Amino acid sequence: QGQFVESGGGLVQPGTSLRLTCRALTNIFRRYIAWYRQAPGKQRELVADSDRYYADSVKGRFTVSRDDAKDTVYLQMNDLKSEDTAVYTCTDLRTWGQGTQVTVSS
Repeated sequence: QGQFVESGGGLVQPGTSLRLTCRALTNIFRRYIAWYRQAPGKQRELVADSDRYYADSVKGRFTVSRDDAKDTVYLQMNDLKSEDTAVYTCTDLRTWGQGTQVTVSS
């Protein structure tokens, strides 16, 4: 069983919002957690992390937050674009979740 469980993905229209949830099965207090995504035919890319890094393509639209008491990290995604379509996965760089599919399409 993986250490992380992602949820919150879905099929949405451009310009709308989604909030992804990454629930850890172990304590994440002060641990580094990152969100990656991988689109079909493309390499996996770092989207955002708990150190407040954001990929240029998502700056100003995505926000990472965390609730260590709930061992949960969130990725708020606003003004979604078709190019945001991908499987989103959270990780501590040692273990990875299964991912949640985000599809942005009109």
